[in-house]
Amino acid sequence: MMSMCRCLRNTPLLLSGVTLFGVLLAVLSACAGAAVELTPTPAPVTSNNDWVPQFKTIGEQQIEMALVPPGCFTMGNDEGRRDERPQHEICFESPYWIGRTEITNRQFGSPGAFEGDDVARGNLTWFEARDFCASQGMRLPNEAEWEFAARGPESWVYPWGNEFDETRLIFDRNSNAQVQPVGSRSSGVSWVGALDMVGNIMEWTSSLYQRYPYASEDGREDLENTADQRVYRSSISSYIDFASSAAIRFRGAPDTRDWFIGFRCAQNYAP
Repeated sequence: MMSMCRCLRNTPLLLSGVTLFGVLLAVLSACAGAAVELTPTPAPVTSNNDWVPQFKTIGEQQIEMALVPPGCFTMGNDEGRRDERPQHEICFESPYWIGRTEITNRQFGSPGAFEGDDVARGNLTWFEARDFCASQGMRLPNEAEWEFAARGPESWVYPWGNEFDETRLIFDRNSNAQVQPVGSRSSGVSWVGALDMVGNIMEWTSSLYQRYPYASEDGREDLENTADQRVYRSSISSYIDFASSAAIRFRGAPDTRDWFIGFRCAQNYAP
């Protein structure tokens, strides 16, 4: 298990509202390999650095999950591509879990186009990603959940901040056209402790591709729709401004199979 200690070394901490004892307990528990859950349900956060990452591990496949607390953020990018506009506020009243990394070849049970147990599993359809998460008692994140986990309440352009830094991600300039082991760029960790939220491989979400503003109740989260295009997020490209930002969106038919599209799972929070 990738330790919480390493994550916290890369994450500035503000201890407002959090006791030192609580922080130390979380760190020690995570370093011992134990799951850390907040009790009671965490309060909404307004600053990325106010959050102390919390993790748990699920099932025989040892899928590590990061807790995303309630909060609001600005989804989209008015300076980005047309389908990232308009920027709009999205709020989460409840926390949820998101995979700390993409699902790997080992966890999935077979390799994609690139070998290696810890390499992100790609070359699979939306249906296969959806079904794997369901088999583990989880689900795909919707695109708003995915983006909040990447950007946080301060709506950073990238998981680490607002300035591009190519040393923090794997993309077309440094990947040698290969998908790498998950977590290869630990300095690119997001505010909740999730890795590779931009770069390495793109990721299916549950959401149907529709125009912004995002609204979960407008039909775009209809899992019974098996024909229309689904959204996948992240980026491995540098061909336009903000091409590797956490707001960029892509779409594909649910039966699309691409070497560079994988996924991570999400799960509802239960206190």
